[in-house]
Amino acid sequence: MSGPGTGGPDGAAALVAGALSRRKPGERARFLRELLAHAAAGIVVIEGEAEASEAVYRLADAVVARAGREAR
Repeated sequence: MSGPGTGGPDGAAALVAGALSRRKPGERARFLRELLAHAAAGIVVIEGEAEASEAVYRLADAVVARAGREAR
């Protein structure tokens, strides 16, 4: 079984999708930015600053890589 709160592979995605569906389109990007910030802060508390920095770095790297592919 997977879904919000079940720990299944789609649990987090379903949780975020549900939260997004309850927000107006103009509020969704801000929600995601806040979610990213809170998630990074949570990683700092749970695993430490180095691990949080690595996670944020990987996210930023993925964004830059995607932007590079779209520019082609």
